[in-house]
Amino acid sequence: MSLFQIDTGREWRGGQRQSFLLTRELRDQGFPVHLVVQPGSPLHEKAAAEGLPVLPIKMKSETDLGAAYRLSRAMRERGCVLAHFHDAHAVTIGGAACARARVPLRVVSRRVVFPLKNGLFSKRKYTKNIDVIIAISESVRDVLVQGGIDPARIEVIPSGIDFSPFDGLTDHGFLRREFHFAADDFLAGIVAYLEDSKGHRYLIEAARLLKARTPKIKIIIVGKGTLEMALDKMSKDLRVDDLVFFLGHRDDVPRILASLDCFVLSSEAEGLGSSILDAMASRLPVVATQVGGIPEVVLHDETGFLVPPRNPEALAGAIYELYENRILARRFGQAGYETVRAKFSARAMALKIIRVYERLAAKKGVHLHA
Repeated sequence: MSLFQIDTGREWRGGQRQSFLLTRELRDQGFPVHLVVQPGSPLHEKAAAEGLPVLPIKMKSETDLGAAYRLSRAMRERGCVLAHFHDAHAVTIGGAACARARVPLRVVSRRVVFPLKNGLFSKRKYTKNIDVIIAISESVRDVLVQGGIDPARIEVIPSGIDFSPFDGLTDHGFLRREFHFAADDFLAGIVAYLEDSKGHRYLIEAARLLKARTPKIKIIIVGKGTLEMALDKMSKDLRVDDLVFFLGHRDDVPRILASLDCFVLSSEAEGLGSSILDAMASRLPVVATQVGGIPEVVLHDETGFLVPPRNPEALAGAIYELYENRILARRFGQAGYETVRAKFSARAMALKIIRVYERLAAKKGVHLHA
């Protein structure tokens, strides 16, 4: 008997990290699990380095019938009794494979607040032979229900994080040394893929407003994406390239977060905002937009400030308030740390998902252990 976790992602983003953490927790809990990944992807490399049982299968698109056939053969050979699809393409490829291999239990994770596409195909994709959809926030659940999904099929289980990379980090001057920032510079950072939905352009516009108040606030942007060149040009056009620093993709995010004074997430849409969890684990106060599942993580005036989306003035005002009031910033940071420790661990996330698996298995008379 085995459980298949299927992730078609080619990047290392929040969804891939959740697939990785869940697979690791399942292995540690003694479940026979296999993680299906894109060959050579960051998820493949990180999972292999961790010693997780990976099955690299090239999945070109969601209509890749060859990939579905190869996956179904692997399912039959390994006695797959449950398949968990971690993205939209995985639902289609995995669903076809499960039908061929006669896999009895099927689970989908939904991490985005984008509405389901109109049409019968999209709705059938998330309902036909799907036992449960796991939404990472109430906001994602609401979007699914609005799209016609039966609420009884949906379980809300927030994302979780591994705290170990953040424990014991005492060097708070790493970025100041790397970029020769002054000791009294205030570092506000964002960690997010450079795409429209993350709203980086509003943060860069906020930098222009902040510059008129003080040159001491620096904006640190971590991540890569399709908008990298456009955002860099924007920062130059607005003459804030002396305050906005693009770090690209970094593998040392915990060390970077330890160097910041506050964390910003300027998204226009967000399923939950797992990068906020990392920031809170680093005791950072948060400035974030009031969209999607973010208000389920950030409590306004308790762990940070929530501002309207697409509003540079509000972003700038919230960042400046934390710059001016360091006592408040520290209070927010400590409250956020306590919140994320209590509610958003990878272990808690995995145990909730395991309970869903076990309930489904009992209902259909399936054994999950070998």
